[in-house]
Amino acid sequence: MKDLKAYFFPRHYPAPRDILILMILFGGAFFLFLGNAGLIEPDEGRYAEVPREMLERGDFVTPMLNYVAYFEKPPLHYWLNALSFKLFGLNEFAARFAGALAGLLTVLLVYHTGRKLFGRREGLLSAFILGTSTGFIAQSRINLTDMTLTVCLSAALCCFIIAADDQERHKGRYYYALYLFAALAVLAKGLVGLLFPAGIIVLYLATTRRWHLLKEMRLPGGSALFLAVAAPWFVLVSARNPAFARFFFIHEHLERFLTTVHDRYQPFWFFIPILLLTMFPWSLYGARAIARAWGERRSRNGERLLFLLLWAAFIFLFFSASHSKLIPYILPVFPALALLTGKMFSDLMDAEEQRQTFGPEKAILGTLLAVMAVLAIIYPHVRELAPILTGSGLVRPGGSLVTKPPLLSPLGGVVVACLALSMGAAVWLAGRKRSLLILFAGLCLGSYFLETMGLQLFLEGIEFKKSSKELALLGRQATSHGGCLASFGYEQSLPFYAGKRVVVVGGRGELEFGSRQGDQTAWFVEETDFLRLWQGEQPVAALLKRADYERIAPRLVPAPVVLGTKGKKMLICNRSAAGGALPPGTQSAFVKGRSADDEGAAGNAR
Repeated sequence: MKDLKAYFFPRHYPAPRDILILMILFGGAFFLFLGNAGLIEPDEGRYAEVPREMLERGDFVTPMLNYVAYFEKPPLHYWLNALSFKLFGLNEFAARFAGALAGLLTVLLVYHTGRKLFGRREGLLSAFILGTSTGFIAQSRINLTDMTLTVCLSAALCCFIIAADDQERHKGRYYYALYLFAALAVLAKGLVGLLFPAGIIVLYLATTRRWHLLKEMRLPGGSALFLAVAAPWFVLVSARNPAFARFFFIHEHLERFLTTVHDRYQPFWFFIPILLLTMFPWSLYGARAIARAWGERRSRNGERLLFLLLWAAFIFLFFSASHSKLIPYILPVFPALALLTGKMFSDLMDAEEQRQTFGPEKAILGTLLAVMAVLAIIYPHVRELAPILTGSGLVRPGGSLVTKPPLLSPLGGVVVACLALSMGAAVWLAGRKRSLLILFAGLCLGSYFLETMGLQLFLEGIEFKKSSKELALLGRQATSHGGCLASFGYEQSLPFYAGKRVVVVGGRGELEFGSRQGDQTAWFVEETDFLRLWQGEQPVAALLKRADYERIAPRLVPAPVVLGTKGKKMLICNRSAAGGALPPGTQSAFVKGRSADDEGAAGNAR
């Protein structure tokens, strides 16, 4: 306890040392085992394939997916992934590196901002809260554009509120950084990169009546910097692709927000339980921090607290009102909530109030942790008792069957239960000792190990359900000497692992727009066209769902050869020689769980 106080309580501990400690500590949480799992469908395959094709074509202006124009997102995340592939090779670690780095940088940004606004301890506690929010870490380890947006958007907002301090000596630097990061946010996710900073800042100026800040915000020079960074790509891609502007600005912005065209509708309250779950174990304390900050909005730090409240509320309400909702959309709210919660913990550690505080939160959290421990123990055994149906496993060459794994193994359940109970014990001990520092340290430690160890225990089940890596590698081998690789409906990671273009049969999904640019008839076919392709002279391997296979198999001539089955997906081929062409050594390695190519990819990731 004395060591914890000696580290957390000093107000003038050197910032570089804190940053180094945070980098070492959370570097493990963000990067450990990052490349162990195959790419998860659909997002990871998509955001890996676009930069792979950029590198292959040498064109970093027009994003393409399965070799057709793909304009749903701007290019910043693709550029970062392409750079990562150049540094680390085409593997899962490289595909996830940019997102994990963005997550770590956001933790460091929160530390810097908290230290500048409130003090060293507030910044440190806020960084620990963000870095041990399980949902934040989990999503940063997935190849998503949202984490790239989060770090850029957060940096822009943090730079503004730091520069708005009358005592800040480097106002110019922070204001220009605001425009730079806002431009990068636009390149990461589109117009929200401009709308969010502008909307939040205007609300802040109107609420606090600090309109005089407009005179010091370097608007002419900052606007020029913003346009110099954000505009060139939009100009170039529009010049090369006349259909870009309408699709990107109308379809991907207005229609996405106002309609259900993307089939992602959720009720208005959708993000409330999502935020409570993803900010675990700090959710309950975050709710109190919001209420406390609102009550202190007229205090000495009131304007800064109000800005953080506006930051969180604006983004939360914007996406809640949208007709298109996905879990990662809420990520830019996390830094503001972490800063509010860290400030609250720091204040209470100094006050006698800590002796009576957090009674309801501790009781609720202790109960939830106990329930979590019980469920972690029970779930794997209940799952094992469920009937194992034919086809619920992974059939590999040679006929071996690996039954479908549960999301959590019995051993994994014990580990998660122990971590939950350890956090519960910290909650109990903190109440007994009346120490917020014990509570904070216990939750940080338990959540950190839940992130670094517990999350990995879920990956086998998640990978089985959501990754087509093994089947894609088999498809690449089956068509390595020529032939066609097809997919019934577009499988995002198939061209990435195969390293080649895929024929899409039936539904085009996100490729609908690109498939209508130019003559793409040979690559987007209906089932009748696929049947003729199947009967041709070249080898054809196809990835499809079991239901599609059962429906179409009687019409396939010659009879299909099943190369592999994983969950509800199958890989079939029209040539038995294609299956036999797999080297015996490769086949036996795959029966054990990895193909030769899989081994190579894993080696590169490590």
